[in-house]
Amino acid sequence: MKWLCSYGLVFCLTLAVFLGNGSLADGAAGTYQAIVDQNYSGADGELIDQVKVYKTVGKAIEEAPVAAETPYVIYIKNGRYYEKLRIEKPFITLKGEDRNKTVLTFDAAAGTLAPSGKKYGTSGSGTLIVRATNFRAENITIENGFDYLENAKKAQGDPTKNPGTQAVALKLEGLSDKAVFRNIKLLGFQDTLYVDAGRSYFSDCYIAGHVDFIFGAGRAVFNHCDIVSLLGGYVTAPSTKADNKYGLLIINSRLLKGPQVADDSVYLGRPWHPGGNPEVNSETVYINCYMDSHISYKGWDSMSGFTPEVSRFYEYGSTGPGAKASPKRPLLTSEAVREYSIEQVLGDWNPGQE
Repeated sequence: MKWLCSYGLVFCLTLAVFLGNGSLADGAAGTYQAIVDQNYSGADGELIDQVKVYKTVGKAIEEAPVAAETPYVIYIKNGRYYEKLRIEKPFITLKGEDRNKTVLTFDAAAGTLAPSGKKYGTSGSGTLIVRATNFRAENITIENGFDYLENAKKAQGDPTKNPGTQAVALKLEGLSDKAVFRNIKLLGFQDTLYVDAGRSYFSDCYIAGHVDFIFGAGRAVFNHCDIVSLLGGYVTAPSTKADNKYGLLIINSRLLKGPQVADDSVYLGRPWHPGGNPEVNSETVYINCYMDSHISYKGWDSMSGFTPEVSRFYEYGSTGPGAKASPKRPLLTSEAVREYSIEQVLGDWNPGQE
């Protein structure tokens, strides 16, 4: 009766149903190294049939190996986990029970005061910040819950109005490389996804936002993703370094819109040069993507004096009402598009093999 002593009857029955035969070892040992359940009431890290169990994701990450060479899988049960998380150990995998019901959330914006008394800033606002190699997330929602719309309603001069509305859900920085995201949701408004380092691969994901909600200097592939604009704005704001051949590749995906988004009100992207950095040559490429009517005829826009004409902004095979022929929207030739396969963008790394 070890389970009854450690968990309580309700949780035991839940695990029994989930694992099929009532044995945690048979269902999870060798598959997950840790389980997180917000309803767990035992001691953090207690071994139950060879699997550690925790109340919070942060504690499970804290007690993960410092220098693993194979995936350390943390299985997260359904629930809303209000935590600000940082990954600084290689080979961490976060695997949710259900993409729509397993939610990692925090509500820091750039203008929010951190515990240090200083503002988080855009880079520090992330709900989940990844700084190590070989990270993976599956079947999970990562959300920045800052209430952008409610904040926008507040009058100028209202002391509760947050002036820094950039609010990152997920940031890849530092040593991040070979990061894989499958069947995840990324939710926010301004600056939802900050891919600023290494290579990353997003497959069958849902990414929502408003302004520059996919941005940064990293090399990232989005394959079979739904990219949803919640208001008029900009989808991407890459800051690709000039000596990097590849930036953001969005392929076989759909650009969709929320119910309040007007036609012709969203740009495919604009070039972000942090601090006016002239060493940037922004790149976003869309290949074989469906585009709804919110996508602008103009396609691309300028940012801080840097124009799309001197950036690497291209399309190929766009379809849908937003795929509008325009002299402002450069198209790749059938020859040039061969340079933009997933394999070429990711180089010697195949995310399907890890």
